[in-house]
Amino acid sequence: TIEIYVDNPDDVDALKPKVEAAAQRPIDMIDWRQRNETFFSALQVERNVMFMILTLIVLVAALNIISGLIMLVKDKGHDIAILRTMGASRGAILRIFLMTGAAIGVTGTLAGVLLGVLICTNIESIRQFFSWMTGKVLFNPELYFLSQLPAKMDPRETTYVVLMALGLSFLATVFPAWRAARLDPVEALRYE
Repeated sequence: TIEIYVDNPDDVDALKPKVEAAAQRPIDMIDWRQRNETFFSALQVERNVMFMILTLIVLVAALNIISGLIMLVKDKGHDIAILRTMGASRGAILRIFLMTGAAIGVTGTLAGVLLGVLICTNIESIRQFFSWMTGKVLFNPELYFLSQLPAKMDPRETTYVVLMALGLSFLATVFPAWRAARLDPVEALRYE
């Protein structure tokens, strides 16, 4: 058994032919990725589970938008009916509620992205602050083998989450807006 250490671990594939040429015969080589394959597959599973959790959180937020807008439609039924009797078209009512829901979704998504980026870029400072406040070592390096909390923000994944949040928030506004547009002014004003 011979162990070879390289300056850049990502260049292992490029070095394999050179090592075989130096040995002058085919050899069985195991690199660090193959040796730690179970660890890397566990990390991939964790990433997938985290994405699913984020998806569920965004879905709950979208359901909150739906329920909030449905309550708004019920609460403003009288006002919607007056707008309709004054000549507002169903399309105008639909646009009003679509814009309201879209504004809620965009505002929530922007606030979430800004807060998430702020926390991600300052996670180590936050950990140190809480350690200082509590007087206890959070994430003990002897136990977790970490001298600091690693945080890496992937722009592609962040973009996926933002697009998913915006898409779901826009979709969440369609049903309440459609209900508001379908509201019959005669029925809404009958008991006023």
